[in-house]
Amino acid sequence: MHNYTLSQIAELLSAELDGDGAIEISKIATLANARSGHIAFLANKKYRSQLADTQASAVILSAADAPYYQGNKLIVANPYVCYAKLAQLLDTTPRSALAGVHPSAVIHPQATVANTAAIAANAVIEAGAVIGDNVQIGANCFIGENTKIGSGTKLWANVSIYHDIEIGSDCLFQSSAIIGSDGFGYANDKGQWIKIPQLGRVIIGDKVEIGAGTAVDRGALDDTIIHSNVIIDNQCQIAHNVEIGSGTAIAGCTVIAGSTTIGKNCQIAGLVGINGHIDICDGVILTGMSMVTKAISEPGVYSSGLPHSSNKEWRRNIAHLRNLPEMKVRLKALETLTKSLNVDN
Repeated sequence: MHNYTLSQIAELLSAELDGDGAIEISKIATLANARSGHIAFLANKKYRSQLADTQASAVILSAADAPYYQGNKLIVANPYVCYAKLAQLLDTTPRSALAGVHPSAVIHPQATVANTAAIAANAVIEAGAVIGDNVQIGANCFIGENTKIGSGTKLWANVSIYHDIEIGSDCLFQSSAIIGSDGFGYANDKGQWIKIPQLGRVIIGDKVEIGAGTAVDRGALDDTIIHSNVIIDNQCQIAHNVEIGSGTAIAGCTVIAGSTTIGKNCQIAGLVGINGHIDICDGVILTGMSMVTKAISEPGVYSSGLPHSSNKEWRRNIAHLRNLPEMKVRLKALETLTKSLNVDN
């Protein structure tokens, strides 16, 4: 772990330093839990009251919040972005594979593995695979035939990458991610399911992150495409022939059905369900538990998930919901009666 002085951090973050630049910083912490040698940050003004009691050696904050803290501080335009950049500098996450190839790894003679790549124990790399410079492949990973993995990409343990997949540079795959599994394609012949071989690929751009347990299915005929700078959380399902535009973020447990196109710079919250064969334009925000059943052509925020309520209130609302058909009939009858009375008058 490398320590930085506050003045070094200020220079690296292009921050305005107010205080003692010689103090050493070893760790980032929250305002509430920071101790001497730690640096904290304030990105939300609702935590401003914690500035008075924090034990941090320094705090990253905005110009608007700077007057509320009298200690050492770094003043920046966006404290949360600076926190993210500093966290990368102080990151202590280990490699997923040590340098070189572990003796237990199985690499096909017709695979191409860069000299700078690191392959951990029990990894399997099939014929025709191409592994780029500084790639890290964790323990028990599987890389299928003719798959290409770009430089600097990191796979944690137990990641499975099927055949004919193309992955760009500087991507990150968390454990148990599955890329290129069969899409859910079947034809029904008088009650018997006939499997449709999935002949497409998965194409993934640069700087894409895929969460633990997430599955990205290969295309049926055309490819499933995830463009650069997309981040996908844990336990998501990306079905065959989906295309996700650059800069889009998808939170955990979201499901996208087949042949749907998601635009650029969208934000999709957790537990969202998106129907197949629809298009969602750039700049759409979907809040948690939304169910998207039709195309979205205008940027904006969309919601359909219901917030929780007490069980008593929920049961009462459900009872009203069940009575809606009867209430509709009665309302229509009242409207007809009202019109009739107006005509008579």
